[in-house]
Amino acid sequence: MALRALNYLELESRLDRSGIGTATDQQRAALERTDVEVVTSPWRGGDPLSGVRSAATGRGLFRAYDVAHCNLVGPGSLAVARHARRNGIPLVLHTHVTREDFAESFRGSTTVAPALGRYLKWFYSQADLVLCPSQYTKRILESYPVDAPIRPITNGVDVEALEGFEDLRAEYRERYDLSGTVVFLVGNVFERKGLTTFCRVAEETPYDFAWFGPYDTGPHASKAVRHWTTNPPENVTFTGWVDDIRGAYGAGDVYLFPTKNENQGIAVLEAMACGKAVVLRDIPVFEEFYTDGHDCLKCDTDEEFREAVERLAEDEGFRERLGENARETALRHSLDRVGERLAETYREVVDAKRSGTT
Repeated sequence: MALRALNYLELESRLDRSGIGTATDQQRAALERTDVEVVTSPWRGGDPLSGVRSAATGRGLFRAYDVAHCNLVGPGSLAVARHARRNGIPLVLHTHVTREDFAESFRGSTTVAPALGRYLKWFYSQADLVLCPSQYTKRILESYPVDAPIRPITNGVDVEALEGFEDLRAEYRERYDLSGTVVFLVGNVFERKGLTTFCRVAEETPYDFAWFGPYDTGPHASKAVRHWTTNPPENVTFTGWVDDIRGAYGAGDVYLFPTKNENQGIAVLEAMACGKAVVLRDIPVFEEFYTDGHDCLKCDTDEEFREAVERLAEDEGFRERLGENARETALRHSLDRVGERLAETYREVVDAKRSGTT
């Protein structure tokens, strides 16, 4: 049976290179490997204004699709959810945002997080099925509690999109004046991602550290982000926006990710797919994916992070073995598997809706 699915990310142009944007791109790439037809905009004409014009002529605001899958929680997604509920269209809501991982992201985000949690509880409860990246996130949603079935499914990793990263090593190391063993991180610069720990470990070691990703020093930035990006340790480089993220994985050697909270962490899988040795904070979400001493090192304190970085920098053989195992782990999260599971999930919710069991 041919199936037409809406895979929607509102504010898509503003979320390029964000974790949510990457996860959505990977869903669509994965679905291209299946027989599911994907539309990315719910609006007739491709945008809200065109949809309104269409509605004014009696043709309707929304496109036709068999299942609606939303990746964000704002007004556009809410409109899609309401349309789906009114018209008996199966609704899948994807949890990329929780109260817990919103805290310590922007200025004031920790204060707003409790109110956000109440909204998310209500919003996600409208779904016929809630998808989330991990068992950890499922437990978080159950604690709200969200009144809908919840199913974990990995965000996956696009290994093919990373091909050729090695060829960019010299270029990116020269561009950012990096040499020797380079400790690095990829993603938006937030305190939640372990910014202070990253910089303190750098201060205590002689290696070059590079954080590849955009940061904000304006009114929305947290105090920690403004402090460290405007007064970084001498051996720390904040690159800002990177035009080809493969260059970051080519330039770096040890991926240091002292994040405080994640729903999964796509960049970790990307680093692993590139065979990099990874050092992680020992938090619950990583328990279900990675094994300390096999495909990563896990730490709790700044001192442990420093010792792990020094060990990997000084023992090339161990670093390579850890990286090889990490790559094997990443390959278990291939887009082929993600596509199969998404297509199966869509068909399940469509069949359940048609049979009246949701």
